[in-house]
Formats: sequence, C-alpha cells, structure tokens
Amino acid sequence: MLDAFSRVVVNSDAKAAYVGGSDLQALRTFIADGNKRLDAVNSIVSNASCIVSDAVSGMICENPGLIASGGNCYTNRRMAACLRDGEIILRYISYALLAGDASVLEDRCLNGLKETYIALGVPTNSSVRAVSIMKASAVAFITNTASKRKMEMASGDCSALSSEVAGYCDRVAASIS
Repeated sequence: MLDAFSRVVVNSDAKAAYVGGSDLQALRTFIADGNKRLDAVNSIVSNASCIVSDAVSGMICENPGLIASGGNCYTNRRMAACLRDGEIILRYISYALLAGDASVLEDRCLNGLKETYIALGVPTNSSVRAVSIMKASAVAFITNTASKRKMEMASGDCSALSSEVAGYCDRVAASIS
C-alpha cells in the first residue's frame, strides 16, 4: 500500500527527478484537505456498526428468503458471518479513504473475494446489494446528510471524498459480481 506521499516519491524516483510540478501540487491539495479526509474516515468508522447492520437488514428486507430455512443468512452463525464480512469490507474501504489509495483494498480484501464467495455459495447479487446500501450510507455520513446522525465535520466541500468512497464501494461491487 502506498500513501499519497510514497506514491509521489516512488514515481519521481522512477523518473530520476525531483518532486515538483503537478505532483507537488497534488500533495498540497492532499494536505489541505487532510482534516476533511480524517473527518470522513471518522464518520465512517464511528458509524460502521450502523452502516453494516443497516445494509444487511436492507438486503434481507428486499430478499426475505435469505433468513428463511436454508437461506444464506439463516442461523445466527451465517448472519454473524454476513455482518463480519460487511465490517471487513467497510474497514478496508476506510483504510483506502484514509490513504487516498485503493491498493490496500484491492490487495487485502478484494483479491480472491469473488472466488471465496462462489466456493461458499454466497449469493453475489445479495452481497452487491449490501455494498450498494453501505455506499449510500457512507456517502451520507461523509456529506453529513445522514438523517438523525449529524456529526461535526471540517468545513468545506466533501464531494470529492464522497465520490472517492463511492468509487471504492463500486470496486467492491464490481469485484464480487
């Protein structure tokens, strides 16, 4: 995993050049938006249990067969595994958001996830739907539009950060579908 600084250094070193120009400007922007990025990560992390449980509940409401006998969320053990997987996915999304880099998400979470779900018989369409609900919730928390769960956030436009987290969620959905 490379953070924004390491990525610039590695790229500059590969070119045998000093850090400057657009790379330096990108780092200035990254630093200037640092408090908003930290607040965005904090809003996700502070509400992770709600985000994941709401996503799993929403997925089940749309497909009640998941909790019927023989369904993939039937029994406490399977439901716990579903919630655990949602927590893990959201945790790696928050790591990627903090670093401003998706490589940790790709390498440690998504690599082989689809194959694992297929081997376990996990319905990918339900998993994709849960990630879609988590995406909407995470974006709402970052933009501070989540109903009844307002947080103190750094001032300024957070649309770039909400787009970034939405992109990470889209990567998850694409990798398991």
